[in-house]
Amino acid sequence: MKKGTADISSSIGAMKRRSVLKGMGGLGLGLAAAGSGFMASRRDAAAAESLNYMCWEGYNAPSILEPFQKAKDASISVDLITDSAGGFAKLAAGASRDFDLVSSDSPWIQRMGPAGFCRYIDEADFADQFAEFYPQFRAPFAPLAFEGKATGLPTRWGWVGPTVNTKFDKLETWSSYAPVFDSAYKDKICLLDWGDWPIMPLALYAGVNPYEELDEAALEEVRKVLRAAFKNTRAIVADLAVAQKGLIDGSFRALIGGGTYATSALRMKGHDYIQSIVPEPKNGLKQGIIWMEATGLIDNGKNSQIAADFLKYIVSPEVAKQLAITEATCNLVPNSKTEALFSEEEKKALQVDYMWTAWDNSQFHTVAPNIDDMLAIWQEELAAR
Repeated sequence: MKKGTADISSSIGAMKRRSVLKGMGGLGLGLAAAGSGFMASRRDAAAAESLNYMCWEGYNAPSILEPFQKAKDASISVDLITDSAGGFAKLAAGASRDFDLVSSDSPWIQRMGPAGFCRYIDEADFADQFAEFYPQFRAPFAPLAFEGKATGLPTRWGWVGPTVNTKFDKLETWSSYAPVFDSAYKDKICLLDWGDWPIMPLALYAGVNPYEELDEAALEEVRKVLRAAFKNTRAIVADLAVAQKGLIDGSFRALIGGGTYATSALRMKGHDYIQSIVPEPKNGLKQGIIWMEATGLIDNGKNSQIAADFLKYIVSPEVAKQLAITEATCNLVPNSKTEALFSEEEKKALQVDYMWTAWDNSQFHTVAPNIDDMLAIWQEELAAR
């Protein structure tokens, strides 16, 4: 998740969020290819087929790539991206000719359609994969559609809402974002400085739908709500480890702007008293946000079968489980059969029993038309704090 979704300039939050993953994955994939950002498999010399893959760290884990390479007698060269907007910009600038597929945040996969370099999903060819998904993710799936065609398949997801330490606070208190502005919570709240992610929920609380075109009056409401939140907040933190430490020791009663992506790994480590929830709708406006990552095929003129095979592979139940449970973060996946592979401990960490409540009470994260305006307001109010 996480990440700017409207313009290249909105990617700063994504880089901060993704920095927690640096140094993970890719270490067993071989040496970087000379003169490029690729990390190439050691199978290159002998492999019958090759695949160029742009993705976040985690998707390139040896435990994911190596079985496929062995089974298909293929080599996979990986180009790691540090933010979705930057990866998209690279492809749009002409690198799409060099890649076969990409795993990124879902709004950027969907945008490959209008950008003209999407190799659309043949829903009949991927019928078995769609059949394994939860009904909420099956075709036709609007968040990844362009002109009625599927631009990719969903791979991981979760929600953004208040993350609460229930040793120090009650979940019921966070049925809305009101505590962020309550004097009783002054210096007890942490906002994650992750680009648009803390902005969107606070805008929703102010009665502004940030996923719609906003006029000056609406943007002024966003400014007011951010100013009020900053006034009551103890810390605005980009470093996830710092935010998590403060949440665990009680320095922060809640984190705003991270949701399940920031906290499920803590729950896996035994901190099950930390929960990410979704507030109740306010004046008919859903207050939670669903984020999603996806993988799409790239129209590079080759349209190789091995790329389609890899896409089917990465959403399969067993591989989806590996994507779901990593050292840095733990996330839900769209494949319903994967749920049976989770241990009870893993299900608890992922809040599986709560996921559809969160889904039903959330907006779906898409491209926000005024994200640049809102990011600018964030920076201005932060500087004036």
